[in-house]
Amino acid sequence: MTWPTAVNDQITDAVTQSNVKVVGEAPAMAMGTVYQTMAHSTGILFENAVAAAQQQNALSQAASNQGVMQIYSLDTTATAGASEKIGQTGVADNLTSLLTVLNAFKRPQQPGGI
Repeated sequence: MTWPTAVNDQITDAVTQSNVKVVGEAPAMAMGTVYQTMAHSTGILFENAVAAAQQQNALSQAASNQGVMQIYSLDTTATAGASEKIGQTGVADNLTSLLTVLNAFKRPQQPGGI
């Protein structure tokens, strides 16, 4: 810049100080924008979580309702027959049979641990 200029020195100083102020505030403004964006994204995240929980709750209520409707629609004789079949072929009987078969395939242990 050449000395004497056609612009008043006070105007030059004011413009320079204004530019320095803008450049100095830029990182703080950028971080403020980042924090605001993160807060907004977190808010949307929680909104989606609440919506998913509400939909899951509605789905479980509908499934429970369908189960109750099926229970009430069964004939009592058919229900008694199904209960008897379930009682005769329970899980405990199946596990006992499986244990018996597995024990049949065991090799007898020889003396000396071989």
